[in-house]
Amino acid sequence: MRAVQFSEYGPPSVVHVADIEEPHAGPGQIRVAVRASGISAGETYVRSGMLRDVLPTTFPYRTGFDAAGVVDEVGDGVTDVAIGDEVFGMGTMTARGANAEYAVLAAWAPKPAGWSWEEAGGAAGSAETAARVLDRLAVGAGQTVLVHGASGGAGSVVVQFAVARGAVVIGTAGEHNQAYLRSLGATPTTYGPGLVDRVLVIATDGVDAVVDCAGGALPDLITIAGSPARVVTIADFAAAAHGVHMSHGAPAEETGAAVGAAADPLAVHGLDIAVGLAEQGRLRVRVGAVFPLAEAAAAHELSETRHAGGKIVLV
Repeated sequence: MRAVQFSEYGPPSVVHVADIEEPHAGPGQIRVAVRASGISAGETYVRSGMLRDVLPTTFPYRTGFDAAGVVDEVGDGVTDVAIGDEVFGMGTMTARGANAEYAVLAAWAPKPAGWSWEEAGGAAGSAETAARVLDRLAVGAGQTVLVHGASGGAGSVVVQFAVARGAVVIGTAGEHNQAYLRSLGATPTTYGPGLVDRVLVIATDGVDAVVDCAGGALPDLITIAGSPARVVTIADFAAAAHGVHMSHGAPAEETGAAVGAAADPLAVHGLDIAVGLAEQGRLRVRVGAVFPLAEAAAAHELSETRHAGGKIVLV
């Protein structure tokens, strides 16, 4: 089959499509014929070599964690899906490689009928992230939450999950995305100098929690929250220096599941929430750009700009 990978650290041009052996579903896993799969911003950091000291990489590195497609293999112990079902989901740290013609998934849910393949292909990672960070911050009804970088693929799902919990949501984004955030139920403001004052004018009783999906503003975000413990980032590698928790995709210390384990319960939790909200018409997956599999390097190049305006998807 064809799959996206890179065999050395470097710029987006090291990403290429290779012919490799098809993977197969193990116990507790399924395999799908992929219709669409997401590009992970985190993997662009891996590819660049930025994380080589903290995340050792074995080459070739196959890319992609979330995908949507049609089930064509069911592993031992799996009883909730059948061959031919349309699903979306994600792999694990050891069962990645979703940017391919076939992908093994360790967590999945039925593809909502109202979603396109492109929306479903980019949804799983953002849904898992939203559930993970909001649970860690114990966000609930009546609380005020700031989402920094709220209009992107992950941030927009965090906003919608928080609104569904009954939280009051403030979101930062560029001027051209202010109306979009209002449509999701958030009160928008711009990022950059003066952020603390702008947010506290909106949140006159203070902010209970901050989710950072953009990076680069932790001192201001801590001031807004009142404590580093009330801030979680998914984007800022300076987090530890500020006493802020950086939340990664389903690590053992956050989920209680071993890295690489099938059907991580928190991942399934996030997908189930996404399906429920989608069926109620309360979750929109923002797709910023769609590329054919063969143009994965161009997709990585766009991802590095951090201005895709939503999830980047391969088809």
